[in-house]
Amino acid sequence: MNWITNYVRPRINSIFSRREMPENLWSKCDECGTMLFHRELSENLNVCTNCGHHMAITPRARFKALFDGGIFTEIDVPVPTADPLHFRDQKKYPDRMRAAQKSTGEKEAMLVATGEMGRTPIVAAAQDFSFMGGSMGMYVGNAIIAAAEQAVKLKRPLILFSAAGGARMQEGILSLMQMPRTTVAVQMLKEAGLPYIVVLTHPTTGGVTASYAMLGDVHIAEPNALICFAGPRVIEQTIREKLPEGFQRAEYLLDHGMLDRVTPRTGMRDELITITRMLMGEPPAVRGDLPAPDPNAETAQPDEAGEQASEKTGKE
Repeated sequence: MNWITNYVRPRINSIFSRREMPENLWSKCDECGTMLFHRELSENLNVCTNCGHHMAITPRARFKALFDGGIFTEIDVPVPTADPLHFRDQKKYPDRMRAAQKSTGEKEAMLVATGEMGRTPIVAAAQDFSFMGGSMGMYVGNAIIAAAEQAVKLKRPLILFSAAGGARMQEGILSLMQMPRTTVAVQMLKEAGLPYIVVLTHPTTGGVTASYAMLGDVHIAEPNALICFAGPRVIEQTIREKLPEGFQRAEYLLDHGMLDRVTPRTGMRDELITITRMLMGEPPAVRGDLPAPDPNAETAQPDEAGEQASEKTGKE
């Protein structure tokens, strides 16, 4: 028996052989192609640490970074009639819904919650683009109305994060009816004198842009977000002209007066705290907590004061 062949070589091969790497440990940046470690990427709120490209983020992950301590309470949203038009294309509408719910773990394309942001009570709503393109259906309309009603009830500002491909075609005219419904919900906030802040993320298009996404008191966008009604490809095919560089992107809209701010996601929370407190007439946020008072130090104060007084008297 050759012990080198039977023992040493297999041992060496087992040590230096290439081991399988779990697929979810690394993510590739769509913009620069850099491989990013998943923990580093999540800590940076899905923003590439190399080029600053903003990747998609779920509403729950966004709320966890937005609210103090990542603590928030979900608001119940009335569930509309399922498949009211019995729509079917390549798949039945209920089958598409079940597939989206399974892949995202969410009931629908919008999440509504309440909590504190920089010790400022707010109501927040966020669309999930991974749920059927964040399309605006009856549930999304109900969610925005529920968020507005809760904000009016609690006298809190409403912050909405938009990300949608437009109306949901499987619900037809019922989806388009959400545009005036959500407009009325925004009007409720304005009549109550409450701020309505919209954060437009990539992409925000179609009927969403034509309704609640552009009715805010303040409009903030993430860098390089596509914000439009009709997409650039449709416009180019219609007018048969080449569009300007960066057309319909956040920076282009900011230069042409359609937005108030373009803020990176990592600085969005501080920006929202400052703007919200200013609109609510509150003082600037406290950036840190003072240490709790030491009870032993409080009891020692009179003795220390007496010693200091006696020392002063002795000197005199």
